[in-house]
Amino acid sequence: MKQGLGTQLRHLIELLDGAVQRSYVDAGLDYRPRYTPVMRALAGGQPCTVSQVAESAGITQPAATQTVALMLKEGWLVAQSSPTDARQKLLRLSPQGERLLPELQACWRATSAAASSLDADLPYPLAETLAHAIAALEQQSFDERIRKAKE
Repeated sequence: MKQGLGTQLRHLIELLDGAVQRSYVDAGLDYRPRYTPVMRALAGGQPCTVSQVAESAGITQPAATQTVALMLKEGWLVAQSSPTDARQKLLRLSPQGERLLPELQACWRATSAAASSLDADLPYPLAETLAHAIAALEQQSFDERIRKAKE
């Protein structure tokens, strides 16, 4: 039986994230792959709000909020009240996050090289195919496509 698109995508994510997670463990890091977009957004040293992190990282606000909460709890980030708006929290890397950033960047370079290797083995580069799929879904959502398919 042919697997559906959702099943294939979940399996692909499991294969990719599992390998990336093992690479962090092998490097002696207690770190989750889902932290990477947030870490990269804050790596420049400039404090950011959750909204700014979400925009910079290219993730949704709820995903950023959930990830930031985990990262604060695990000590990767620190938050302080914004001097201009006490309702907003400004995020930055904690001393732990800053200290481990070079090791993380080495892992990210290895992951990027592995992704290039995977792309070379495929008839079409995966990153390019995903970018095209995202662009197509931004033009016409999957919801719309399902509704049209039902007609």
